[in-house]
Amino acid sequence: MRSLQLSGLAVACALIAAAATAYAATTMAPMPQPPRPAFIPAGNIQMSPCIPTMGSHWANPATIGNGGPIYGIFDGKPVFTEIMLTPKDFAAGKSWDEVLKPLPGYAINHVDIDFLPHGHPGMAFPHYDIHAFYVSHATHMAYCGGLPALKKMLNM
Repeated sequence: MRSLQLSGLAVACALIAAAATAYAATTMAPMPQPPRPAFIPAGNIQMSPCIPTMGSHWANPATIGNGGPIYGIFDGKPVFTEIMLTPKDFAAGKSWDEVLKPLPGYAINHVDIDFLPHGHPGMAFPHYDIHAFYVSHATHMAYCGGLPALKKMLNM
């Protein structure tokens, strides 16, 4: 039973990574900008609408190409902080210090690490997306229509 749960979790993670890539491809065009929430650092703008299981993505256009940080929001509340790291940097032995910090006043609940072998818009080469979520996995998996919306987006 445990192996079936892990298999299901692995499939869900792969679907999420694929959906984020596919959805971001259609949403990275300039979009009308809502007011920046006070908890999001200055210089960050909304980069995507609500992506199933994650929320909307906010980033600083000047730093997103260097891996972030990127911030997730759902229903006006922070959901995650994300960074993106390349396999090339890992292989070269690069180290990072204090790069995946929670927003002030928020605590990390869990971390999801996804490898995207083909990248996605904004970082269109192999890399790892590392999300430090402030909410439980079950909670964010229901965002923006959850897995049903994710499957619909992927035409599954």
